Amino acid sequence: MMESGRVSGKRILLADDQQEVREMTALMLGMDDHVVTEARNGQEALDLFTPDRFDLVITDYVMPLMKGDELARNIKRLAPSEPILMVTGSAGELDGIRGSVDAVLNKPFVFEDLRQAVAQLLRPAPG
Repeated sequence: MMESGRVSGKRILLADDQQEVREMTALMLGMDDHVVTEARNGQEALDLFTPDRFDLVITDYVMPLMKGDELARNIKRLAPSEPILMVTGSAGELDGIRGSVDAVLNKPFVFEDLRQAVAQLLRPAPG
């Protein structure tokens, strides 16, 4: 009895300073009917964030104004149970950020990687 690795229809806050990365990621998420709110940097994402408004936050690590780990710490202060997925192209920087995020996805990633990471964070706990 294999459960498909797919969760749909969630509200996701997406923070990335690269427009093409945001567009591609939003497009992928849209294929699973997620509603995506885009932010161009960590500060904008924090301004957009309100507890209970988003089911998941996906953030890049290196961004202007506020890096992803700082954004994650700020969000966890506001909403400790908010799932946060960090997307980064620099796996060497992960030591310091593991504590503030729930999962890390390495760039470049393919749709299936993103879908699985989202599903792992959003799938209701069994039982």
